Amino acid sequence: MSTPVPARDALQPGGTGTVPGGLLPRLVAEAFGSFFLAVAGLGVPLFSIPQSTPVPAALAAGLAITAAMLAFGHVSGGHFNPAVTLGHLLAGRIRAGAAAAYAAAQVVGAVVGALALFGILRTLPSIPDSRTAFDTVAAGFGEHSIIQAPLAAVVLLELLGAVIVVAVFLGAAGRDGGIRTAAPVAVGLSFAALLQVGQAVGNLPFNPARAVASAVFSSGWAVEQLWVFLVAPLAGGAIAGLVFRIAGAAEPEPVMPRASGAARDNGAPAGAEASDADAAAADQPAAGLADADVDRDDDGLAADGAGSGAPVTAERQEQRGGVSEAQEFFDGKRS
Repeated sequence: MSTPVPARDALQPGGTGTVPGGLLPRLVAEAFGSFFLAVAGLGVPLFSIPQSTPVPAALAAGLAITAAMLAFGHVSGGHFNPAVTLGHLLAGRIRAGAAAAYAAAQVVGAVVGALALFGILRTLPSIPDSRTAFDTVAAGFGEHSIIQAPLAAVVLLELLGAVIVVAVFLGAAGRDGGIRTAAPVAVGLSFAALLQVGQAVGNLPFNPARAVASAVFSSGWAVEQLWVFLVAPLAGGAIAGLVFRIAGAAEPEPVMPRASGAARDNGAPAGAEASDADAAAADQPAAGLADADVDRDDDGLAADGAGSGAPVTAERQEQRGGVSEAQEFFDGKRS
């Protein structure tokens, strides 16, 4: 009897099954995870003091990604990034409708997180212009880059970083249980390393949702340059997803138990013959008990016992009788 396959609305990162629950819980998880990433990724550099900040902003963002994936990955898959979701879509691990809903939830969550930070900035008397403060964490190029990085350098770095992050996510989550262990750590460390590189170039986020969140509450120039930080990471995620799709790593084939030839011929399910063999083995006497009934000659062949078919010679019976008498004598049964 076959078990019906559940609808593949949104698959686990490993491609091994559906994410439990309906679409709404997954969207809530994606929105809250993106909210958390925006608060940590933008809040740490906004409110940090260089002389007394123990954790760099890039490492804090990477740790936040790891924590969010560990907390909500079992609900939604833990994307929290439209580029990651697009990579999953093109790799065949999520449907188009669910992917679009994921991206919308991620943007909404990130914008709400940035709004919370913007409201906090408005309450600080030492910061007269909250939008100018947000300019320090907004992504930009040219004159808005710390090292005056041109457009080409920013596009290439955003593209390359998105390819790396999405490939790491797809590769790590493709393992058994990857969402519980390997994927959160691998993706978090990858983001931390890439954010450290992109911070000096132009606060590169490698995440369109975070780019939107920071640009909305910054000055007008951030919105004008926002297209770069939408197109480049999405293109990188698409490249990584297509590579996994072409390479056949979109959905690893599950390893099924192999039935023996007799079981296959009889139409019995895999493992049935093994169960019968185990039951037959349980009915057989133990090895220690069988030694009392089966003797072997010098060539290792059975000389007597059940099913041996070999006659018991008088010499062998005499040897047995001698051994029994000697044993009884040493046990005190014979005088």
